[in-house]
Amino acid sequence: MPVHFLAWHQTMSRYGIEFPEDRFYALGGMPSHRIIELLSREQQVDVDANVVAMEKEQAFLDRIAMLVPIEKVVEVARQSRGTKPIAVASGGFREIVLQQLTQVAMADWFDAVVTAEDTTKHKPEPDVFLEAARRLGVEAQHCLVFEDADLGVEAALRAGMPCIDVRTFFSPRRFAIGI
Repeated sequence: MPVHFLAWHQTMSRYGIEFPEDRFYALGGMPSHRIIELLSREQQVDVDANVVAMEKEQAFLDRIAMLVPIEKVVEVARQSRGTKPIAVASGGFREIVLQQLTQVAMADWFDAVVTAEDTTKHKPEPDVFLEAARRLGVEAQHCLVFEDADLGVEAALRAGMPCIDVRTFFSPRRFAIGI
C-alpha cells in the first residue's frame, strides 16, 4: 500500500486532485479508475478516469522495486502452498497484481488470482472473494481472508468469510504527504 500511495500522490498532483493519505487507506481495495471517478467528481476536475488510472499504475510499476511483502502473510501462504487451495483476490488490475507477485517471488504460489477485471462489483461488495472461492471450489465459510483495508474487511465479512485484518500486526509505512 505505501508504494501505491506514492504513485497516487505523483499522479493526482499532476491533475490538481487532492488525495490525502488517510483517504487513500480508507479507499483501499477499490479499483483505481473508480477512485479517480469519485475524486474527480467530488473535486469537479474533468479527467478521463481510465487514462489517469493507467498513469497511476505505471507510476506504481516505476516504483515496484520498493515493494516489501508482509512477512507474516507470506509465511501463511508459504505453509499453505501446495497443501490447501489459496488465491489472491484483489481490486487491482490483473497485470499489476501479477507483477507484484513476481516482484515478491510468489507468482506461482496461488491456485487462482481474481482481480478487478473478473467482477463487475468491487469492494466493499463481496464479489471478488466469492469468485475466488468459486474458482478454488471452496465454500465461503471455509475461506480465510487476509486484508489490509477497511473496504476489503467489509467485503470479506459480507462474503461470509472469516477475515484477519493484517493491520492488527503490521503497520504500513506512512508518508504524511498532503496533497
